[in-house]
Amino acid sequence: MAEFLIANMAPIIFVSMVVFLLLGFPVSFSLAANGIFFALVGIELGLLSPQLFQALPDRIFGIMSNDTLLAIPFFTFMGLILERSGMAEDLLDTIGQLFGPLRGGLAFAVIFVGALLAATTGVVAASVISMGLISLPIMLRYGYDTRLATGVIAASGTLAQIIPPSLVLIIMADQLGKSVGDMYAGAFVPGMVLTGLYVAYVIIVCLLKPSWAPALPSEARTLHGSALLIQVLTTLVPPLLLIFLVLGTIFMGIATPTEGGAMGATGALIMALLRKRLSWPLLKQAMETTAKLTTFVVFILVGARVFSLTFYGVDGHKWVEHLLTGLPGGEVGFLIVVNVLIFLLAFFLDFFELSFIVVPLLGPVAQALGIDLIWFGVLLAVNMQTSFMHPPFGFALFYLRSVAPASVKTTDIYWGAIPFVFIQIIMVALLIAFPQLVTFGLDQEEKIDLDAVKIETPTFDYGAPATPGIDDVKGKMTENNDEAAKAIMESLKQEKAK
Repeated sequence: MAEFLIANMAPIIFVSMVVFLLLGFPVSFSLAANGIFFALVGIELGLLSPQLFQALPDRIFGIMSNDTLLAIPFFTFMGLILERSGMAEDLLDTIGQLFGPLRGGLAFAVIFVGALLAATTGVVAASVISMGLISLPIMLRYGYDTRLATGVIAASGTLAQIIPPSLVLIIMADQLGKSVGDMYAGAFVPGMVLTGLYVAYVIIVCLLKPSWAPALPSEARTLHGSALLIQVLTTLVPPLLLIFLVLGTIFMGIATPTEGGAMGATGALIMALLRKRLSWPLLKQAMETTAKLTTFVVFILVGARVFSLTFYGVDGHKWVEHLLTGLPGGEVGFLIVVNVLIFLLAFFLDFFELSFIVVPLLGPVAQALGIDLIWFGVLLAVNMQTSFMHPPFGFALFYLRSVAPASVKTTDIYWGAIPFVFIQIIMVALLIAFPQLVTFGLDQEEKIDLDAVKIETPTFDYGAPATPGIDDVKGKMTENNDEAAKAIMESLKQEKAK
């Protein structure tokens, strides 16, 4: 029995952790408990050393001193202030008026505002709840199909997963050991492409089923002409300025993601103040929610570090690497299996759990196969986005259910989300087929062939002058009369004449 445990400790630990998670135990405590229990078992069997636990305080302190993770509370606070100060309501009202005359105009407005909120708030819950409260009753009132309306709102809210400043991209960069700025730059184009695919789907629905997405009647469009133009400018310019302040400074290298998050939080406070919507209750509520989310993330990360300490101690990472690198098809086989695995796990786990548990195990294997980790991280982030959308545990669907009218059936919300899940799967396939969508514009590491490097040193006779003579230079001239060699010869002639 002892020999069996020693030989199979890594898979036993992994399966045990999955069982605990599926039974519904809290993630952070499941990870930490498994790590400590199997560490004690390993010590008892002589597989691990008792000194293993001495590394634990340093690993936990490493989490607390990680500057990258500071961006999480900053961006969360920024998003909550903007959402609670009514920015989403103003945007949806204004953009809805702008697109109202078009068939499917409200759906286009929801997608556009969803992308804009994603680029300012970065919080899925805030986006879905805001649009569910404001847009869903209006869309249903003017004859939109229930499944189309709920699907568009849920999918547009999940754009906060992939469009910077996304929280999952911060965690992904930290777990893969890459720059958050590079991860943001790599995810920007895929986020825009995914938004375009959502728009294309609505256009197709409008062509095939025009009754599902009617235009707004004239009595519902209260703003026209210059009044609409002024409203659009005054509503859109502040969020766009805030996006430039946060993302523009990060992309240009002026600010780090943490500094960009701090500027964004400050900008959100200023915007709320200018709108005369900043109050102590709002500020207190935003700070409490930010503290809860940050504590949630840190506790999961601490549990993951305890688990990984034991898992790596029994060479679990080597077990995973041998398991995945031995798949048929090499890199392609690895990518197919990983994406199917992430998609299936996303039925039961959210992106925080997937990022802290699965990604650290997959990253070293991807690196060993020569896969670009920025591209790999964005690919996984798009795949994890489905965890918010597909039944039965899609959090975006739960958020929408909590604010949807009682007349909207839960089954309608589920069915409405399915087409957008397929769109996200198509996006995953596009990223695999066209990795340039991510890597375009990123600084590529210069690859140097060490075997081709030659170091040549001049050889001189002892006692000879350090400066080579004219004959030496002549011998090194190329047949095409190299101009540089000529210049050196002329210089040497002048020196000798002196």
